Amino acid sequence: MNAATPSGIHVLVVDDHPVVCRGLASLLGAETWIGRVSEAGTVREARRLVTTERPQVAIIDLGLPDGDGVELAGQLSVVAPFCATIVMTMTNDPDTVRAALAAGARGYLLKDSAPELVVAAVRTVAGGGSALGPGVATGPAPTGRSHRPAGPLDRLSPRERELLGLLAHGHTNREIAARLSLSEKTVRNLLSIITGKLGVADRVQAVLLARRHGLR
Repeated sequence: MNAATPSGIHVLVVDDHPVVCRGLASLLGAETWIGRVSEAGTVREARRLVTTERPQVAIIDLGLPDGDGVELAGQLSVVAPFCATIVMTMTNDPDTVRAALAAGARGYLLKDSAPELVVAAVRTVAGGGSALGPGVATGPAPTGRSHRPAGPLDRLSPRERELLGLLAHGHTNREIAARLSLSEKTVRNLLSIITGKLGVADRVQAVLLARRHGLR
């Protein structure tokens, strides 16, 4: 599979409105290059299907009965990096858009997007790209860093930030150890130090916090 001609793609639609799920499933299922479309109505069900079925793309509603779509997208980017996520919602404010993209979502669409734009977005993220719907508000980019207040990542040493960056890109402990010429035990110890400094419970929360603060 490549960016130009993805094929046999498995897409997961996550929305608590059955009409939306079925509509998207029907739209995407008509594409010959999409092999399967699954549906989930909750965060819990979405996590289960991602684990058992390993879809390549997930389209996620922002508001779900048992959780938040942005948080789900961020979690999947850490524990299931094979699954590219698109947040699809009626919410169009810059803070939410930036939060979704910072969490790891590869796309952001509004629910009034034309069908062909939805199909194109799935094709793009399945091929490794990013998709931002027309009219999506991202707001002005931050200007300058000279007066940036200290953040939680400033508590980390350069080595710890480097390790956390590799973790945020989906690398395993073994891969990180090889990259940094460390033992896996040392990597585990450093991760314990990092989570302690950041005040989080585990590596998933550490990566989500790092992404919220711009470490990619």
